[in-house]
Amino acid sequence: MGELTKLPNVGKVLEKNLNEIGIFTEEQLREMGSKEAFLRIRMIDPGACLHMLYGLQGAIDGIKDSLLPESTKRELKEFYKNL
Repeated sequence: MGELTKLPNVGKVLEKNLNEIGIFTEEQLREMGSKEAFLRIRMIDPGACLHMLYGLQGAIDGIKDSLLPESTKRELKEFYKNL
């Protein structure tokens, strides 16, 4: 396991997906952002779901995905619905 699994919400599977899209550090994830990272993961894992998107944002924010503000969840849900 690498550096990314130290972040909230990032387990082995999500870390593997992030590595496959070229993200190996927290800084790289922050620079790309949750939405772009999610879009790239969807290209290699069509089963990527809304909860993965929440998890990515939580990892960037340093919090568990369940603690994301409702406004952030609404924004991400709208983004996801429009894919």
